[in-house]
Amino acid sequence: MRRICIILTTRGNYAKMRSVIDHVLADSELELQLVIGGGALLHKYGDIAKSLRDQGIDVHRKVHFLIEGETPITMAKSAGMAVSEFSTIFDNLNPDIVVVIADRFECLPMAMAAAYMNIPIAHVEGGEVSGSIDESIRHAITKLAHIHFPATREAAHRIKMLGENPETIFPVGATSIDVIARLDLDNLEGVNALQTKAGVGPVSDLQKPYLVVIQHPVTTEYADNLHYINETIAAIERLHMNTIWIWPNMDAGSDLISKGLRMFREQKNPQYIHFFKGLPIEHYAPLLKNAACLVGNSSSGIRESAYLGVPVVNIGSRQQGRVRGRNVVDVPYDRLEIEKAVYRQVEHGPYPQDPLYGDGSAGKRIVEVLKTFCFTLQKRISY
Repeated sequence: MRRICIILTTRGNYAKMRSVIDHVLADSELELQLVIGGGALLHKYGDIAKSLRDQGIDVHRKVHFLIEGETPITMAKSAGMAVSEFSTIFDNLNPDIVVVIADRFECLPMAMAAAYMNIPIAHVEGGEVSGSIDESIRHAITKLAHIHFPATREAAHRIKMLGENPETIFPVGATSIDVIARLDLDNLEGVNALQTKAGVGPVSDLQKPYLVVIQHPVTTEYADNLHYINETIAAIERLHMNTIWIWPNMDAGSDLISKGLRMFREQKNPQYIHFFKGLPIEHYAPLLKNAACLVGNSSSGIRESAYLGVPVVNIGSRQQGRVRGRNVVDVPYDRLEIEKAVYRQVEHGPYPQDPLYGDGSAGKRIVEVLKTFCFTLQKRISY
C-alpha cells in the first residue's frame, strides 16, 4: 500500500488538493497521510483544520513553522524552520510519496527535506511563469521533483525544456477546477449566511452586482506593497460597488497590505464592503462565479476565473507571464486605470467558459498515475 503524504499550508492548498484527497481516500490500495501547517493552522489566515474534521477527514500531523512579521527576513527564517519540521514529520510518517503544491515559499523546504531523505516528490502546477519570488521557487522545486503534474501543455513543455524526463511529465489540468466543477455555483446561500457570522462589515446584497477583491503581496517588490494596496483601495472607493474583500495571504508584505486595509476600514468605515479573512472553496466558488468582476492579483483570476468565464482586472506583476484567457484585463497599480478597467469589465459581463486550465478531472488523473508510477530517485538532466 502506497502512503501518499499531502501537505496543506493555506486554504487555497486545500481547494487545490481536495479532489486528490478524495481519490486517495477512495482507493483501498493507497493510504493518505495529511499534514496541516503554516497559515492553514492560524485563525487570521483561515484555520482549515476544523473544516477537515467536520468532513470526517483525519489530520495526521500539524506543524508550526511561521514566524510572525510577514517580512523578507521572517519569510526566510520560516522557510528554514520548515525544513527542520518537515524532516521530522517525514521521518515519523515514512511516506512513499510527498506531494508538493505549486510555488509558495514553504513548498521549497518540503521538497528539500523529502529530496535529502530519498522520498519521491510529486510536484503539482510546475512549469508556469509568474512574478514575485514564486517564479524562482516553482522552478527550483521542479528540479527536485521526480514526477510532474502541470496544469497546461505549455507548462509541461517548459518543464521538459528545464531538462526533466518527458516520461515523468503528465499535464492534467488545474486541480482546483475539480471542486468547482461539482458544486452548485448558482447557490449563494452559504456566503450570505456566512456574512452574518464571519468577517467584518455590513452584509453585501449579492443579488446586486458586486466585486470580489483579492490582493496579495508581491515579495520582490516588498517596500511598495502599502502603496499598491492604497491605489486599489482608492479605485474601489471611486467605484463604490458592493464588494467582498478577502484578506491577503501570509507572504512577506502581507503586514503592509493589512495595514492599508485596516487604516481604510477604521478611517472610512465603508458600508459597501464586507471583509473576510478567507473563504472555503465551497463558498468562494459560487461567490466568484456570480461576481461582476474579480479585482486584484490572485491566481484564481487566471485559473478558476477562466473556467468560470468571470471578468477579471489583474493588477501588477504578480501573475506576469502566466497564460490567461480573454476574460483578463491587465493594469498597473494606478487607481484611475483600475477604475476604468473595472467599469469596462462590469459592462462587458460574463465571458464564455474557457477550459484553458482543465476540465475538472485533474485529481483523478494524478492519483491514477501515483498509484502505479515506477519512481527513480537518481535524477539526471535529460539533455
